[in-house]
Amino acid sequence: MLSQSRDLLHLYRRLLRSAATYPSKNRAGIYKAIQEEFRDNITMDPDDAKTQKQIQVAYKGLGQLQMYDAMVLSKGNPESPNWEVTLEQNPMPKPP
Repeated sequence: MLSQSRDLLHLYRRLLRSAATYPSKNRAGIYKAIQEEFRDNITMDPDDAKTQKQIQVAYKGLGQLQMYDAMVLSKGNPESPNWEVTLEQNPMPKPP
């Protein structure tokens, strides 16, 4: 249980760091939405199926945010002009 809490905290921090560097006019809104989502769901059981689904969506969102991170795109060399971005057809499907 402690390991899961630590993993979720790590996910939360990574999401916030990625949102802080995301190139968007709505960066502050994305950052605040992440904070609110985690605060609203702090009492959820990490083993619940609904919670697991939300965690998967959070990891997917992290991947999408990191697609635009200069350090990730340039493989550690921000001066490198060789960026690679792969987009999904339906990255965030609507919940049932």
